[in-house]
Amino acid sequence: MTGHNQANRSTIFALSSAAGRAGVAVVRVSGPMAGTVLSLMAPARPKPRLAAGRRIIHPTTSEHLDSGVVLWFPAPKSFTGEDVAELQLHGSVAVVRAVLAALAGIPGCRQAEAGEFARRAYDNGKIDLVEAEGLADLIDAETEAQRRQALRQSRGALSSLYESWRASLIEATALVESSIDFSDEGDVAYDAFDSSKAVVTDLAKAIRHHLDDGNKGEILRSGFRVALAGPPNVGKSSLLNALARRDAAIVSEEAGTTRDVIEVRLDLEGLPVIVADTAGIRETTGQVEREGIRRSLATAADADLIIWMTDVLTGEAVLPAELLAIADRVLPIVNKVDLRPGLPDGTQVQALPDDEVAISVLSGAGLSELSQRIAAIARERIGANEEPHLTQERHRQLVQQCLDDLDSFLAGDANHVELRAEDLRRAASALGRITGRIGVEDVLDQVFHRFCIGK
Repeated sequence: MTGHNQANRSTIFALSSAAGRAGVAVVRVSGPMAGTVLSLMAPARPKPRLAAGRRIIHPTTSEHLDSGVVLWFPAPKSFTGEDVAELQLHGSVAVVRAVLAALAGIPGCRQAEAGEFARRAYDNGKIDLVEAEGLADLIDAETEAQRRQALRQSRGALSSLYESWRASLIEATALVESSIDFSDEGDVAYDAFDSSKAVVTDLAKAIRHHLDDGNKGEILRSGFRVALAGPPNVGKSSLLNALARRDAAIVSEEAGTTRDVIEVRLDLEGLPVIVADTAGIRETTGQVEREGIRRSLATAADADLIIWMTDVLTGEAVLPAELLAIADRVLPIVNKVDLRPGLPDGTQVQALPDDEVAISVLSGAGLSELSQRIAAIARERIGANEEPHLTQERHRQLVQQCLDDLDSFLAGDANHVELRAEDLRRAASALGRITGRIGVEDVLDQVFHRFCIGK
């Protein structure tokens, strides 16, 4: 932490709004020189947390750079916990470039690194690590459901849950320690240790329930994955284009056109859905096509939902053996139903099974119903998501480690009280690494590198 504290003596600045032409651009400044920046470039410094119109001038030449709005947030009541200034400018590339160049010329000021504002907020105790990750997810959110989940996390919903667990661990640890202190008084020691086991039993039950969530939070954060699979030429690429409402995949009557997996991201009723078009599955001798089929099967096996697509011309196609084990994740659909009830030569098409969804990509029939069906399945898998769920694999691994240590405590020999106390200390350490209370230097750079410059 010493290196970061030394870095925090500098004043950082960055464009915090999106780059490029815009109506308004926001430049953020944080550090001990933030107030001086306002005095030099937008005199006079405004009252704290009150917007004020100012001429933005060059700090040495007094050249008029722009006219805008400035804000002053003295420490510690700011996002970073340091003195913070904001310059709201006209969003032209030339104005932003001139202001950033002027800031760079002030001694003690430098361009911020990615995520450095959020890192300083963490270092100064304004947010914990879980809230920082929620803030990064909020910036990245593409759908309403993702926004709600990330907002809850950034406002401390998960942190509060983990802190309540930590409080229970502290209580259990104190009871175990007291049983050690009063080991000469058998009744007192026994009662204290027995009480600690009751606390840990309840805590382990709550943590096990938290882990057994069907990965709802992680699926919502990264997207509900749907794989379009089936024989060649049944319309998978056309369906992908229809769902995406653009030409994302090449469509051709030639079998084997799709050789690699193509993905599009959709917002279906506020839920993030990633649909992957895969190569048509058939027997082939072509080496490249065989590799495409292998990738198709791998994508389907990893998907949350497999749409097995056939058409009224090819009839029923048998699900590949590689997917039979996950047939409960398969939604069968049949395309080209605009050719029913008969083909041009008068051949009758077999009636559809009740569990299949009938569509026509060409006419658009059934596409709305299919989208609703996919959204319903995704919503059922993700759930209402009102309670805080695990959102990242890092959290899941540490929560599982905490539970393993609690199980070790409960299964361990009560006569070895010092070892049982160590079990609880390890469990508390795992929880502490989630929120960033202890031992997280190895994950800090990974977490804050996700942020853009200026956050």
